[in-house]
Amino acid sequence: MQTEKVVDYIVNWLKDYATKAGVNGFVIGVSGGIDSAVASTLCAKTGLNVLCIEMPIHQAESHVTRAQEHITQLSKRFGNVSDTRTDLTPVFESFKSELFSDGDKATVDMALANTRARLRMTTLYYYAGLYKLLVAGTGNKVEDFGVGFYTKYGDGGVDLSPIADLLKSQVYEIGEFLEVPEAIMKAAPSDGLFGDTRSDEDQIGASYPELEWAMSMDEAGKTDAEFSGRELEVFKIYKRFNSSNKHKMIAIPICDIPDNLM
Repeated sequence: MQTEKVVDYIVNWLKDYATKAGVNGFVIGVSGGIDSAVASTLCAKTGLNVLCIEMPIHQAESHVTRAQEHITQLSKRFGNVSDTRTDLTPVFESFKSELFSDGDKATVDMALANTRARLRMTTLYYYAGLYKLLVAGTGNKVEDFGVGFYTKYGDGGVDLSPIADLLKSQVYEIGEFLEVPEAIMKAAPSDGLFGDTRSDEDQIGASYPELEWAMSMDEAGKTDAEFSGRELEVFKIYKRFNSSNKHKMIAIPICDIPDNLM
């Protein structure tokens, strides 16, 4: 990958899109992870206004620390970057108090995890409307189009996606080029939706390098019969997530009424 040229291309794409849309810049949620760090830095390089928002909900301290470190250094490097912090923990707790939990613990926990992401999306769009900004997404190619590892109408609810055509390994390559803080570069990827330090690999059962391999094999038309051992295990994990999350990756189905009924 021609890293510098890719960075310039994304930055120009962001700036051109925002200019044509007639907005003032971008708003982005900063989690302390590599994807939001890279996406926010790319937005900052456009020279347009960038509002970085921390939105903790019972967040692990390590995530909070990394997010704050990134925002601090980004604000020092770019005069067009501002930030705010919206503690959504009381909102989340209030919302929970109005719900009933009719299901097993794992199901309830997942539903609440997705609720966290949707509360954050709502917050981003509030500020987007307030300051005439676009909500910038932070999903990468493996998450968005491989395993669908994001929340529908949560972190998947954005106006544009600057890094969605980049594999996770490429995001790290760009992160190094953009001088993303070392703590973020070395941290295990995590969605931070459960209030603990569990990683994406803990949840998925495979690492991003493994998922990138499986994605390339699937795109090449490979089948289960061609693998064994760990490769077979990873390929099955990838296919399972890809299949179950397909509804996130395709357009919302529309019931087309036949002409003879209209």
